[in-house]
Amino acid sequence: MIEYINIVAGLILCVGFLEAIPAMGKHIAKFAKWLGGFDTIIGIIIIIYVAFFLDWTGLQSILAIIAGFIMIVGILPAIPAIGKSLEKVAKVLGGFQGIIGIIILILGIWGLL
Repeated sequence: MIEYINIVAGLILCVGFLEAIPAMGKHIAKFAKWLGGFDTIIGIIIIIYVAFFLDWTGLQSILAIIAGFIMIVGILPAIPAIGKSLEKVAKVLGGFQGIIGIIILILGIWGLL
């Protein structure tokens, strides 16, 4: 299940690079942009799923948490006490959003194989 989550998160995070894929790139990018409209909700679901159903030792889980935090950067300040710190970390990671998205997408596809 975490592989599918990472594929969805990777699509959302690397939407800017998807159009460069020959033949299907424009269609995949259009789908990823549509998914991007739900990025905050998907980010919350990812964090809850990994926190409650998986161990934190696997690479898939760690990258899913990173993707989740990047996707929920807009609501992090609303979390009392630690929201500001998490927001700073998520903004730094957000600068590498495309690269992180490609890595997560490749890792998710690789996990399915």
